[in-house]
Amino acid sequence: MSTDRQSLVEADLGEDPYQAFEKWFAAAHETDLADPNAMSLATAAGGEVSVRVVLMKYWDEKGFVFFTNYESRKARQIEENPRVAAVFYWECLKRQLRIEGTASRISTAESFKYFASRPRGSQLGAWCSPQSSAISSRSVLMAKLDEIKRKFANREVPLPSMWGGYRIAPSRFEFWQQGEHRLHDRFVYQPVEGGGWSLQRLAP
Repeated sequence: MSTDRQSLVEADLGEDPYQAFEKWFAAAHETDLADPNAMSLATAAGGEVSVRVVLMKYWDEKGFVFFTNYESRKARQIEENPRVAAVFYWECLKRQLRIEGTASRISTAESFKYFASRPRGSQLGAWCSPQSSAISSRSVLMAKLDEIKRKFANREVPLPSMWGGYRIAPSRFEFWQQGEHRLHDRFVYQPVEGGGWSLQRLAP
C-alpha cells in the first residue's frame, strides 16, 4: 500500500471499494488518531443542509452504520431525504475517503445488539437527551439522568424506542491521497450494471 510520500495507483486499491476501505481503515487504526472511525455526515432536506461528526460503529458490505436519536435533526432530515454524504479524514496519513449513498434504519434487533454492548452510562444517556431540542439548562439533563438511574436501578437498561442505527449504503466512493504540489491522487468507484464497481482516476 502506498504511503503519503508515494503516488496512489489503481493497484493499491483493487476492484472492490470495501476491501480498499478495509486496508485504509486498518492503517488509520495503527496511528495515534483518537477516533479513526469519526466521519463527517452531511444531510439535506427542505432546502437546508447540515453536517456534523458522528462515529461509524461498524461496517460490512451492505454499508456503514452509525447510531443516533431518531428524533434528532439529522434523523428528521434523513427521513425526508435519505441521500447522504460522509467523509473520513485521516490527517496523519494525508488521506480522506468520501462516501455518497442512501441511509436507512437498521432493524430494531440490530440496534438492540449494539445498544446492549454499550457502557451502562451511555445506555442511560440515550434515554435522557431530547437530541437537537432546545433546553433551558444542563441541570435539566442531569435531573433527567437521575430519574432514569432510579427507574432502571438494578435492572438492564432497555433500548429506547427513539434511538437506533442507520446504515449508509454507498453508491459512490472516492479515495483521496495528498500529493506533492497539490497534485493529489483521486479515485472514484461507482456501481456498474450487473454488479461490481468501476474505478476511475479523477483530476485533482
